[in-house]
Amino acid sequence: QVQLVESGGGLVQTGGSLSLSCAASGFTLSEYAIAWFRQAPGKEREGVSCIGSSNRGTAYADSVKGRFTISRDITKNTVYLQMNSLKPEDTATYYCAADLIECAVVVANLLDGPNYGMDHWGKGTTVTVSS
Repeated sequence: QVQLVESGGGLVQTGGSLSLSCAASGFTLSEYAIAWFRQAPGKEREGVSCIGSSNRGTAYADSVKGRFTISRDITKNTVYLQMNSLKPEDTATYYCAADLIECAVVVANLLDGPNYGMDHWGKGTTVTVSS
């Protein structure tokens, strides 16, 4: 059974940093693209970062490029999202998701809900950035 569990959310001041984790079970992490989405209250869910299967690279939405870094630890079957220079507009619930998909499609937000092209989702972790 595929399962994704996010952790690491919390409250941080503007300019601060947080590191989110997405622990995967039931499948081999390197075989799937893993994406981080976020959804702020009243807004659409948006893809912010993605790491491709095997060595197919990473991708970022323009809104987080240069501030967020996605990485994968295959030994721990975990994907991380390091978030630096956080802004109040980064406040959202962050979800990780897995599928066989091109990362460029994810961060371009070309696909609609409810699944946004992803078959497997975690339950989310909330990030609040205070001004």
